[in-house]
Amino acid sequence: MIDETAEEIRELQTQSASIVAVKAANALRELTDREYRTVDEFYRALERNSSALLRANHSHAPLYTTQKRIVTEVTDSDADDVEDAKARLLESIESVVTKVETSKDKAGEKAASFIRDGDVLLAHENSSTVMATLEHALGDGKSFDLYVTESRPRMLGRRTARQLADRDGVNVTLIVDSAAGHYLSECDRVFLGMNCLLDDVIYNRVGTYPIAATANDAGVPVTVVGSSAKFIGSGFTFENNYRANSEVLLEPAEGFDIANPGYDATPTRIISSVVTEDGIMQF
Repeated sequence: MIDETAEEIRELQTQSASIVAVKAANALRELTDREYRTVDEFYRALERNSSALLRANHSHAPLYTTQKRIVTEVTDSDADDVEDAKARLLESIESVVTKVETSKDKAGEKAASFIRDGDVLLAHENSSTVMATLEHALGDGKSFDLYVTESRPRMLGRRTARQLADRDGVNVTLIVDSAAGHYLSECDRVFLGMNCLLDDVIYNRVGTYPIAATANDAGVPVTVVGSSAKFIGSGFTFENNYRANSEVLLEPAEGFDIANPGYDATPTRIISSVVTEDGIMQF
């Protein structure tokens, strides 16, 4: 399961950074089914397999923070024997998975306070925390119009549009990415997700930076929503993913190159606020 999960992460078959973190955490359960002679041997296996999962993707911050938390909690626990160490691993996995899964909803609940009844909003791609934000606003009885970018080349915004298409209280318009600047003049706020916040830079799905920069120029506030697991301190270096050329062009590129980065970098100085389950930061 660990090898299969690492390969799945490596091939980018999973979409959300939070989903990746949960999959990787649960994959470590496999270690509790193996035999070990000593606690130290179990610890070494945990560290080795966690490192393999981390090497599978160097851009997902929650993968890094959750794996480091699990390994640290288990290896610092001074387990009495192997069975005790296995039990502590399962406890840590449960705690991490619960934290990741509940933090998105709590962050969305806080971010929904920025939405007023009748607002016109713009969102990019298919962030799970932004979706939680919109769901909470609808649950509070608010109505709003939503422009959502297609989010090329993977068209993740189409998923957002389809998920909200039949919901009462929201009118959804799917737009091409390059039309965001055209419609921002109508918008009251932009909601964006994030892969991670490192120093004063937000890394997120490609297309985030031009939307945030254009919104800043147009005077439209931008709110980024994400879990606290996406805040990174020392020890993590973000590495962009460059995806397959076939996502951009099906036929061979003859006489030119294709660049297909997965993420871009947005400085917090052009962002109005960042919301996590722990609170709201204003910039």
